[in-house]
Amino acid sequence: MSEQETLGLAEEFAHYRRTVLAEVEVPGPAAVRRAARGRGRRRLAANTAAALALFGGSAVGYAAMNGPDRGPDRVDPTPTISVSPTPNGSPTPTPSPSVTSGSPTSAAPDGRFSRSQLLGTPVTLPAWRAGRGCPTSNVRISGDDREGVNWLLALDHGDVDGDGAVETVALVQCVLGTGGPMQVVAFDRDGQGKVVTLGRVVATTIDKPQWLFALDVVDDGTVRVQVGDIAPGGGWPGEWSQRQWRGYRWKGEAFAQVSGPTSFGPNPHSADLAVTATELVLTTADDGSRTGTTTVRIRNKGTGAVPYVTLRLNVPAAVRPDVDGWAPCRNEPQDTSQPVTCELGRLAGGAEVTLELSFRAANGATVGMGTADVDARAMDGDFNFLLDSRDADNVARPAVRSPGGALQQADELDQKSLTERWRGGVEQCVHHRHPVRRRPVAGTEAEAAGEPGDQVRREGVRGQ
Repeated sequence: MSEQETLGLAEEFAHYRRTVLAEVEVPGPAAVRRAARGRGRRRLAANTAAALALFGGSAVGYAAMNGPDRGPDRVDPTPTISVSPTPNGSPTPTPSPSVTSGSPTSAAPDGRFSRSQLLGTPVTLPAWRAGRGCPTSNVRISGDDREGVNWLLALDHGDVDGDGAVETVALVQCVLGTGGPMQVVAFDRDGQGKVVTLGRVVATTIDKPQWLFALDVVDDGTVRVQVGDIAPGGGWPGEWSQRQWRGYRWKGEAFAQVSGPTSFGPNPHSADLAVTATELVLTTADDGSRTGTTTVRIRNKGTGAVPYVTLRLNVPAAVRPDVDGWAPCRNEPQDTSQPVTCELGRLAGGAEVTLELSFRAANGATVGMGTADVDARAMDGDFNFLLDSRDADNVARPAVRSPGGALQQADELDQKSLTERWRGGVEQCVHHRHPVRRRPVAGTEAEAAGEPGDQVRREGVRGQ
């Protein structure tokens, strides 16, 4: 640096001292004491904080080493975070934790099957009643009524076992000829989705009910089934069957009836008659004719009265009704052709009527040898034949003998089973009405009761 530059710098320092130092206020003794006290307080606070930190750390450490043992803290599950856009465009996601139950409940399997699903899946059915039946184990239900198959007639759905899920209820028939036993069965689904049989609701019996017409599952799980006392068929129309709605509920192990009637009363279109007849033995009378008597007993085994009874006797053509024993007949048996017919009046339930019926064969007549068919049938107030579900005892076949007389084997036509001829006539008359003029018989029970006499019409023949 040159001498001139040195002189300039000295000049600047001299000017600084003159102008700046003159403005500086030198602190006095009071200011010095204040500054000293402030530095002392700051030093004390720092020392105190250090001591507390040292003591607190030791205490906490001591407690940690000497406190009781603790298991691992419970770890709460991480809530599920769902991010959804907000209306104001904020990028912050909104957490929505999922609620988890402490004991989750699994839903019961859905046991609803459509008709096509049930027809296409092998099932196990409850056993059919004893006797001829249809397969039940691992079989497919059929949609048609082929012989020997399990035919699906009706289907409904509802929660029948109270598990909160729907089950399937089906009406099934084992097809045997024109009929066959029937049952209502409930199906469910197991945890693997397979069809399982819950149980049988109701089935037909040999006695009653003989038919199931319909089913309906209501909201409370009751299975309602319409049952009938007598099965349609064989000349018995379905509208003649008494029908009842009966309700069934699942009781944990089986279905039980909870509503509706439990029995049927007498069916006004049915009856239960039985007939017996003794041997007809013809002996020679003084005039050369041959006469004999058979004792016929007709019993009403049912509980209800039968308005009319028709008795038919298929005897050899040469043997005709005589005088004795025919008075109870409402008609004139002597005027009837083969078979000889006797129309009787009302027969009360449990009652029995006995007839001593005499026959005569003219002198020189050839009498066939064999048996006679004696058949008793019930009719209603309109002269319609009633069904007898146990008709095996409706026919008796007593022997016809003529000792010492001219004997000849009866013609096949005369000896043809009256039951077969009767049934054939019934089948032809089921759909046709044949008016028949009938004569009143004085003193009969029908007239005494004020029932019609002249020109009573037989409105039709039904039955079997």
